Amino acid sequence: MIILDENTKCVVQGVTGKQGSFHTQEMLKYNTKVLAGTSPGKGGQKFGEINVYNSIMETKEELDINASIIFVPHPSPWTLPLKQFHSLI
Repeated sequence: MIILDENTKCVVQGVTGKQGSFHTQEMLKYNTKVLAGTSPGKGGQKFGEINVYNSIMETKEELDINASIIFVPHPSPWTLPLKQFHSLI
């Protein structure tokens, strides 16, 4: 469990999908600092006021994010996000 505070700056992986878009809207209602979203192949688009990037790496090049939430439909939902996360370490 991660507890967010005023210093938490989030990126939402899968922001343009059904679950990602719904939960991002809910997070914004609660004033969560969502700085960006990712969705492969949709970089350059916007989700409301949030910029969408193709990958976490692309996001980290431009923004100082320190938390990620994942809404990725994939046969193994941890594969791609974990690879992206490990590439940051």
